[in-house]
Amino acid sequence: MWKYPRVLAHRGGGSLAPENTLAALRCGLAHGFHAVEFDVMALRDGALVLMHDPELGRTLAGQGQVADCSMAELAAMDAGSWFSAEFAGEPVPDFEAVLSFCLAQGIFMNAEIKPAPGMEVDTGRRVAQACAGLPDGSVLLSSFSLHALMAAKAAAPQVPRALLVEAVPDDWQAQLNQTGGVALHAKASLLSSAQAAVVKRAGLGLLCYTVNHPEQALALLAMGVDAICTDRIDLIPADFYDSPVLR
Repeated sequence: MWKYPRVLAHRGGGSLAPENTLAALRCGLAHGFHAVEFDVMALRDGALVLMHDPELGRTLAGQGQVADCSMAELAAMDAGSWFSAEFAGEPVPDFEAVLSFCLAQGIFMNAEIKPAPGMEVDTGRRVAQACAGLPDGSVLLSSFSLHALMAAKAAAPQVPRALLVEAVPDDWQAQLNQTGGVALHAKASLLSSAQAAVVKRAGLGLLCYTVNHPEQALALLAMGVDAICTDRIDLIPADFYDSPVLR
């Protein structure tokens, strides 16, 4: 059963700010979002940062693996200029700073465990440990990696987990049982109404990503989907599912 907010801002601020930054979280908050999704990656030096890509080059200039950088090196990089000059100099945030910000602002966090290659178990363990003492209902961990979710379960079983998939696999329920997951997060364009019905009959939460059109959001609601993650926080407001008949 889904007990979390129903519309989440993707990577903090959707398409309106550089992903996985404090600027993105502030942007989402300014648009009324008290629920966000973001990616958490572990570095080899033990730090946790908000980052999606395992390689430098897209949101951070340079070459090589993000995990091989130190926290100090990443903090000195510019994570905003790739998006626009307005965000030039925006730093890569460490996970602790993000947790503090979100707790202070009352923001629900869907923290996707995004391990660098070969660091699935370590990343799952570290992220779960960082969340172990958080208030109930403030965070939901998710990942495409079964190894990361299993490590999170072992490290902090009280922190809820969700399985991330693209197309729903035939053994989705076995995977959720194995990881102790409370929800399935599926790619919206690949989810069928029959699959949604089976997930809901099993008593599990169902979130879809990445939903950027109000019409699609309403269609998913009609299928029984509990929540969505969106880039278009300018088109799909945080309270969209509170009164869909008015949309």
